[in-house]
Amino acid sequence: MPIIYWLITVMTVIFIIEQAKKQKINVVIPPKKIGKCKDHYDNELYKLRYLFENTFLHLKKWRGIAARYAKNTSFFLTAVQIRCITLGTNIL
Repeated sequence: MPIIYWLITVMTVIFIIEQAKKQKINVVIPPKKIGKCKDHYDNELYKLRYLFENTFLHLKKWRGIAARYAKNTSFFLTAVQIRCITLGTNIL
């Protein structure tokens, strides 16, 4: 069994949370409902994290960005901006 799989399933992300807190990172991982440990987390920050992750999910679905057809950095950033605008306005 890979170590990362073991870490996430058995340790319930405790190690990751401890490492993040050592680096002064605000952890936004809600506790499992079955778990004994009931850590508090910022619900509003968790909603923003959800939106942020979904934005990257939708960006990766767009073939032009995923395959990085625009080899020039400025063209690539323009494509990302156009896609973000269309996501924000729900055009595509």
